[in-house]
Amino acid sequence: MYDALPRRARLRRWLSRETTGGALLLGAAALALIWANSPLAASYAALSEFTIGPEALHLNLSLSTWAADGLLALFFFVVGVELKHEFVAGSLRRPREAAVPVLAAVGGMLLPAILFTVVILVSGDTDALRGWAIPTATDIAFALAVLAIFGRGLPPGLRTFLLTLAVVDDLLAILIIAIFYTATIHIVALVVALATAAVFAVVVRQRWARWWVLLPLGLVVWGFLHASGVHATIAGVLLGFAVPARPVHGESVARTDTYDDLVRPFSSGIALPVFAFFAAGVSVVGTSDPLAVVAQPVVLAIVVGLVVGKAAGVLGTTALVTRVTPLRLPGGVGMRDLLPIGLLCGIGFTVSLLITGLSFADGVHTDGARLGVLLGTLLSAAGAAVLLSRSARRARAEAAGAPGAHTIDGEGPALGYDRDE
Repeated sequence: MYDALPRRARLRRWLSRETTGGALLLGAAALALIWANSPLAASYAALSEFTIGPEALHLNLSLSTWAADGLLALFFFVVGVELKHEFVAGSLRRPREAAVPVLAAVGGMLLPAILFTVVILVSGDTDALRGWAIPTATDIAFALAVLAIFGRGLPPGLRTFLLTLAVVDDLLAILIIAIFYTATIHIVALVVALATAAVFAVVVRQRWARWWVLLPLGLVVWGFLHASGVHATIAGVLLGFAVPARPVHGESVARTDTYDDLVRPFSSGIALPVFAFFAAGVSVVGTSDPLAVVAQPVVLAIVVGLVVGKAAGVLGTTALVTRVTPLRLPGGVGMRDLLPIGLLCGIGFTVSLLITGLSFADGVHTDGARLGVLLGTLLSAAGAAVLLSRSARRARAEAAGAPGAHTIDGEGPALGYDRDE
């Protein structure tokens, strides 16, 4: 069936797979690290700082800025579409069932921020406090990719739990960016952006709506939101939320599904890898004192926040909620199963790197913070992979005599984004 698809459809499906997205992210980040610490490091810096765009519209931006503010809006559009689906027709439409992962997401954001702040205050580097939100984020694409690769055989309730938690985590991260990392707001530009977003919301529900009608409206929203001072990636979330999550005009598929399928290959195949390439190029070897970068307190603070804070926050909140309230975990999922999920939440990467750029625009702590994100993500991913592999082997052995058991499988329906979850 798969081989019978046209070549373009096969490529789109391949790019939409979680494992593909994770591999492309890793490859782009590895390439950036190697290049930035090679004898050709100056060319990497020059490429990152190369400016392009219409200066008359104040969009003469560096390539690294275009990647963070422009391309990443595609990723946030997909996030917005997923959020809309989850609130209307997915796991978040039933508050009682979603309550545990939602509260776990909150705990998994509070504790990393607290641990980061404690480490920075103890070290005395109070200028780094602005980066308190860096270890609070979870990279939903990267985390689900690790789960898909190493979690084959585990109950699908684990994926639902992680997906719900990560979606809420993304929503809270978006709010943090909008509230704490917006210095000044130009009201006129913001009003124009919101008005155009309202027009987009009306048009996207029409029978005659097509991508080539919606794309210019989306670009206008992005442009004016960028001019307003609000981080431009928020435009993607606004537009994603505007897409109807239930079928309209007699269609058999909700338009959240349609536009998710349309944009996701570009998000996972182009936007995220390009952003990772420009964001992960930490230069350590080329600095006058490499140890000074590694020894920055912000590195330890981020690593502790991602590796310890995320896992402890998620597990501690879940244990507390399930013991003192009537709320319970999904069927077939126990506290022991959630340790690798807690570590998966420590994979900050995309959003953490984005918040790094917003936190330390002066560049004083930028390399240290990026290094902390990469180390914390690597440690969390490696720890989760080991635990998932062990749990998956045990689960597959237990399910060997139960032919109809539903598990997370690299080729089965539990891997992809199940719209009926």
